[in-house]
Amino acid sequence: MAGNTLPISERPEPTPWPRLHGIQCRFLEGLTRDEIHGILADADERKFNANTVIVNHDEPAAHVFLLTKGSGRHFYITEGGQKVLLRWLLPGDITGGRALLREPASYLLSTEVAKNSTALVWPRESIQEYLRQYPKLSDNALSLASDYMTWFLASHLALISKSAQERVAQVLLCLTEGIGHKTLFGTEVEITNEELANASNVTLFTACRILSGWQRIGAISKRRGKVVVRSPERIMSSVTPLATVK
Repeated sequence: MAGNTLPISERPEPTPWPRLHGIQCRFLEGLTRDEIHGILADADERKFNANTVIVNHDEPAAHVFLLTKGSGRHFYITEGGQKVLLRWLLPGDITGGRALLREPASYLLSTEVAKNSTALVWPRESIQEYLRQYPKLSDNALSLASDYMTWFLASHLALISKSAQERVAQVLLCLTEGIGHKTLFGTEVEITNEELANASNVTLFTACRILSGWQRIGAISKRRGKVVVRSPERIMSSVTPLATVK
């Protein structure tokens, strides 16, 4: 399932701070400049082609990845072979978090990059040493884990309290804010109908029907593998809440 990983980039030992490219990383919050400097200097910088799987479910959690460029997403392959898209990743996010656990574990989810991306990578042994040296990292990891639990709870509750239209709108507008690119015609999101359906927990037919309706009222336009959101307001005004669905 894993894609092809580009080799570790040959780097002439740049100063570590530029390696974050100006992004904010919650995992490193609360550390001093020198502490962050040392941690970043110890990471390998890797470049990955679009659609490369960098973390595989059930494999030993041997590395932690900090995304610095591009975007990614967690996903899970069911026993029936269905690919379920979960939370998206932006620069500053980490993945492979189970390598932070004290006892060796396997990755719970898989992670792939959605476009050509760059990440800083630490082996488990190194990150464990930093956790012992800087307790603030453990605090930050717990905070991130809490955020993930909040996200999964919201997703689960949406299944029973929101209509299909509401769920598709929520996913699409969240992606618009997170990974969208401004264009002359609106905000472009790289996502297929099938991916949007999986992320919204609706059928492909339902997702296509909802998107077609939004396209008719000028809220979006469709391109191959992309959705251009032209008017978030029109999307929201057209959504029918679950309580009113007959």
